[in-house]
Amino acid sequence: MNVERIETAGRFAELREEWNNLLQRSASNCVFLTHEWLHTWWKHLAEGRRLSILTAREDGNLVGIMPVAVRDAQYARMMPRVVEFLGSGVIGSDYLDAIMLPGHEPEVIRAFGEQLNQSNLTLHLSQLKRGSSAVLELAAQLERRRWTAVETKINVCPFINLAGLDWDGYLATRSSSQRYNFNRRLRNLMKGSEMRLECVRSPGDAQRALDVVIALHRKRWGSRGTSEAFQTDAVVAFHREFVERAAERGWLRILIIWLENQPVAALYGLTYGKTFYFYQSGFDPAYSKQSVGLVMMGLAVKAAIEEGVSEYDLLHGDEEYKCHWASEVRGLGRLEVYPPHARGRIYKRAIDLNRAARRMAKRVLTKG
Repeated sequence: MNVERIETAGRFAELREEWNNLLQRSASNCVFLTHEWLHTWWKHLAEGRRLSILTAREDGNLVGIMPVAVRDAQYARMMPRVVEFLGSGVIGSDYLDAIMLPGHEPEVIRAFGEQLNQSNLTLHLSQLKRGSSAVLELAAQLERRRWTAVETKINVCPFINLAGLDWDGYLATRSSSQRYNFNRRLRNLMKGSEMRLECVRSPGDAQRALDVVIALHRKRWGSRGTSEAFQTDAVVAFHREFVERAAERGWLRILIIWLENQPVAALYGLTYGKTFYFYQSGFDPAYSKQSVGLVMMGLAVKAAIEEGVSEYDLLHGDEEYKCHWASEVRGLGRLEVYPPHARGRIYKRAIDLNRAARRMAKRVLTKG
């Protein structure tokens, strides 16, 4: 098996077709591991990291990808140099993982394990799907080489299993009070003013629709300062490019509720395979009494069902409104794997101290 380390943006770009073909055949298949998502992230949000993607080939055919980069030491934060997934950080990627062709996992894991063992760098791999991540076996192999692996649960992703359900069938899984509340709120919106629902999918409308999402999200959260979405120019630039790519691939779904020709609620979603991913949303607080956010979510679930998806994934976060719509969750984890030398133990201690300091700072700010 031939292993190559991809260290240039040009070589990364060249892999798009092979990358996506392998992803679609793998057990890790999700929108956040597509070449479009990760390459766009690299262009706008790499923040000084160095590409270090591992690829494995058998007879010239791509059978494995370890989509990682190296982040240099951050001495001010007491953080050592680490290997991280592409897509890490504030952008909100979930289900990050290695990508492997079914049936070739043992050989790919051995090959990647050998490369990572030689690097002697701490692995800091976050947003893993707990219990089914391909890199868990990679960590087990490194443990056999006297590395230390620590897995931590960090979040959950609520989701709705829509397989075999139509809209009425889904509503039947909700409480009678929830069904009544949604239908009443929807009727009131339709009765009180001219209402229409727009679903944007095309590249030509993508930027306009994204502008609506950003404006309504900032209206909703701007005064509270509790959302990291769309806060920086780099994050906005990422989305400006990605929505174009997603629309070209047929994945983009931005839904907008218009009342009297004014946008009052918007939802930024992606349909990839048989899954609808609810990524971000916003609404005008002036219409909060009309529960436009609740109506928006319900209409998005209905649209996803009508499109024929089998799952509506609300992604990371256990916010109450998500549990209002979803009854099931899957866990997200973080995997840290430390080299078998004294420096590895120092790295672990440094990361532990950094987290303790951040928890303390958060408590102080909360009390203040």
